[in-house]
Amino acid sequence: MPALEAARRRFGAELFARVAGPQGPANRSRIHDTPGPRWFGPERPVRAVHGDASMFIGGLSALLLQSLHPVAMAAVAGHSGFRGDPWGRLQRTSTFLAVTTFGTAEDAQRAVDHVRAVHERIRGTTADGQAYRAADPHLLGWVHAAEVDSFLRAHRRYGDRPLDDAGYDGYVADAARVAAALGVVDPPRDQRELAARIDAYRPELRATDEAFDTARYLLLRPPLPLVARPAYTALAAGAVALLPSWARTELRLPRLPLIESTAVPLLGHGVTRAIRWALAAPAERTEAAPAPDGADPAAEATAAAQAEVKSTPEATADEPPHR
Repeated sequence: MPALEAARRRFGAELFARVAGPQGPANRSRIHDTPGPRWFGPERPVRAVHGDASMFIGGLSALLLQSLHPVAMAAVAGHSGFRGDPWGRLQRTSTFLAVTTFGTAEDAQRAVDHVRAVHERIRGTTADGQAYRAADPHLLGWVHAAEVDSFLRAHRRYGDRPLDDAGYDGYVADAARVAAALGVVDPPRDQRELAARIDAYRPELRATDEAFDTARYLLLRPPLPLVARPAYTALAAGAVALLPSWARTELRLPRLPLIESTAVPLLGHGVTRAIRWALAAPAERTEAAPAPDGADPAAEATAAAQAEVKSTPEATADEPPHR
């Protein structure tokens, strides 16, 4: 059906442009077509998780969870560009995630080195006088644990091909490699360690005014045109439903058990399937040969759900953010 195929290409091109930015095609070519060793081979679980459309839900859920660390949230309010330039932040984060997951080892290390240099420059003080710095391994550890847990939960529930427990342990181990490179000390390497690490942070977590404001912004006032709001609402509902119960309680997010057990999964699966459908033939690459390392060329866009999930003071709006 030519009309349907044309619609898919148009939707896919618009989505890719939104999440990858004007340099998206060039970055995609560099990431997937440059020969050389990678941090992760095509068989690694991190590629399955980060290349799946479930990341759009996992990314939103991660930001909500990360906002519960008061120091991290204060740092975002002071330094992050996610309010002033949300799409630029999305595009920079998308590229970092794609590079470290699918790019060459040399390119991945270069991206990590740049982010670490940005982190070293960012420091501040919270409203109650607590000093912070973006390179603090403890703060980075919370951001990492929260995001990996959220991505894993989203893939398990909405992924096209969910992994078994061994596969998700492998995903946590893969993610730990990038985290360690970024400065996280002893990152968790399986699901058991990940759960224990999040529990260890819980005494530090609470919802601040900044956290409530972030939740309102993400769930009620996203920077999207009205035509995109219904699909986004489905993603946001899925993101909230993924949160641990204690996190929802802190953020005062209501529970609707009947809707969450019926309508929310249906809508979440529907939207993620639509994203996969649109990105199955990305613009300008539909006739290209597979990347030499077996990478999925659409993964740069599907992985981009990590956009804005950084609640650390990674960077200002004109700097590439931490992942």
